[in-house]
Amino acid sequence: MNQRNRWFYWEGDQLHLSLRVQPRASQDQWVGPQQEYCRVRITAPPVDGKANAHLIRFLAKSFGVPRASVRLISGDSGRIKRLVIDNPTRFPSAEMDDRCPAPRT
Repeated sequence: MNQRNRWFYWEGDQLHLSLRVQPRASQDQWVGPQQEYCRVRITAPPVDGKANAHLIRFLAKSFGVPRASVRLISGDSGRIKRLVIDNPTRFPSAEMDDRCPAPRT
């Protein structure tokens, strides 16, 4: 088993993320680490899956993958989310503004 970092770990070509999501924010942004999670703010409201869909779009854009490569594993109706990203092509360290250190292999 891979050694687990604070908020991410790798399993082969898959990047697993643990995020704490704040919906209805003024802008989409990476906030910073908090315990075992990286905090993320998104503008979508937590209504009818809008926040989850928006989060997936935000992560796909941040990691340079199609939306189909980002999967929500758990946390469908909660703020704590676990996601998997298949074959990310880039890491959003500039967008994270060093608040959440970028995953490195």
